Amino acid sequence: MIGMFCALSYAVMALSKLIPVNVMGFLSFDFKDVIIAICGFMFGPLPAVIVSVIVSFIEMITISSTAWIGFLMNVLSTCAFVVPAAVIYKSRKKFSGALIGLIAGVLSMTAIMLLWNWLITPLYMGTPREVVVGLLMPVFLPFNLIKGGMNAALTVLLYKPVVTALRKARLLPQSSSSGASKRRSITVPVVIASVVVFASLVLIVLVWQKII
Repeated sequence: MIGMFCALSYAVMALSKLIPVNVMGFLSFDFKDVIIAICGFMFGPLPAVIVSVIVSFIEMITISSTAWIGFLMNVLSTCAFVVPAAVIYKSRKKFSGALIGLIAGVLSMTAIMLLWNWLITPLYMGTPREVVVGLLMPVFLPFNLIKGGMNAALTVLLYKPVVTALRKARLLPQSSSSGASKRRSITVPVVIASVVVFASLVLIVLVWQKII
């Protein structure tokens, strides 16, 4: 199962490279965290961390140009997002638990990446640290909040279809019918809300980058 999630995550990461939007030329939107978050919801935080490390390493030795710095930042970013989400959902296996977990993941990732961008970006870009400090609030903060929000919205949208597909393929056990009607009743508003959030964040990015 870990191998399957590694393959899916790598494929999504490779497709994300085709998105022609980069902030400051090196901050890119990568949606592999969606697949890894779904893995974390299904199997817990440790398998999600393993998938993150494997996929980031394969990315480093295949298509990445950022070497060990990119590997480190990828693992930190993904784990900061998926581990809080998976831990909270594991203790509260309801939609509210998933939502709280994803929000915690977005905030955790944003805080951790602000710290590590402050530490690493001067080494990677050869830029004085004072310049990087000046970019933390106007660039790195909104970028990570938007990236995390997009990944959270897509995780909510795709979690149930992925689980359903795996159950039909008999890769996961069937769920009990208890609570099924309640889950169905929240599907439509949840889907609508997730689409609105994702579309709004995409629009913000396009305006921010002066594409529209």
